[in-house]
Amino acid sequence: MHLRSLYDDPKPTISFEYFPPKSAEAEATLVNETTPGLLKLNPAYISITYGAGGGTRDSTLRIATRLRKEYGVEPLMHFTCVGSTREQLSDYLNEARLIGLENVLALRGDPPKGQTTFEATAGGFAHATDLIRFIKSRGDYCIAAACYPEGHVESRFKHDDWDRAAEKVKNGAEFLISQLFYDWSDYLDMIEYLKVKHEVNVPIIPGILPFQGAEQIKRFTSLCGAKLPKPLRDKLEAHAQDEEAVRQIGVEVCTELCLRLLDHKAPGFHFYCLNRVASVTQIVKNLGL
Repeated sequence: MHLRSLYDDPKPTISFEYFPPKSAEAEATLVNETTPGLLKLNPAYISITYGAGGGTRDSTLRIATRLRKEYGVEPLMHFTCVGSTREQLSDYLNEARLIGLENVLALRGDPPKGQTTFEATAGGFAHATDLIRFIKSRGDYCIAAACYPEGHVESRFKHDDWDRAAEKVKNGAEFLISQLFYDWSDYLDMIEYLKVKHEVNVPIIPGILPFQGAEQIKRFTSLCGAKLPKPLRDKLEAHAQDEEAVRQIGVEVCTELCLRLLDHKAPGFHFYCLNRVASVTQIVKNLGL
C-alpha cells in the first residue's frame, strides 16, 4: 500500500516515528510494549529511523517486517545518503522490496557522529533530491521527503530551503513531513510559499515533538535550527528540575499547536514520539482523534 493515498481521507491522519534501539532487550520492549501502546491510537503508519552510515539498517528492516507481519501496520523506512554508495542503497532497496516494503522517507541525513559537516560518500549521493530520483528509477516506491518550516540548519535563508523542498516534489516525493517546530505560523508560511511560488500540492505533514526534558529540547532545537519561542523557553527554565512538569508542558504546547494547525486544515500529524507512549497518547486524546 502506498502511504500517499491515506491523505486523501478528509479526517486527519496520525502517524508516529521511532528509532531502533541499540540492544536486543530494548528492541523487544519497543516491539512488544511501545508498539502496542501506540497502536491503541490507531496510527496510519509508523516511520523507523535509519542510523547514520546504515548503522541500524538491519534492525530497521527487522522492525519494519515485524510491524507489518505481527501488527498489520505499514512501516515508512528512513533512507539516507550518509555513508552509502549507489550499490549499497540499491541492495537495501532490493531487500526492502523482497519483504514487501515499498514506502520510504528519502533524506540526505545528518553528518555521522564526530563530523560537523556533511560529506558525500564516494559513489553515493550529496543531496536528498538525487536520492529521490535514484529511488524513483528503481521501481514503484512511494517516496516521502523532509521539509523545514524554519529552513534547514545549513541554509542561510529559509526560502532557499523551501525551494529545495519543491525540487524534492518535482523529482518524485509524494508527500512531505516537516521538521519539528513550535511556532505554527512558520509552518503556514512555508505552505503558502510552496503553493504560491511552486504550485506544490502534495500533503505536507507537520512533524510534532512532545519533549520530555528541558535540556533535551534545547539540544534538539539547537541541532536542527528550530527555535523555542521566548515564553516557552522561560517556562521550561522555570520548571527545568521537574521532569514531569516539563513533559506536561510539552503535552500542552503540542496540543495547542495541533489545534491551531487543525483550524488551518492540516492533513494530519507525524509525532516524533522518542519511543515513548504517554505524551502522544495525551495529545491525541486532547485533540479528539
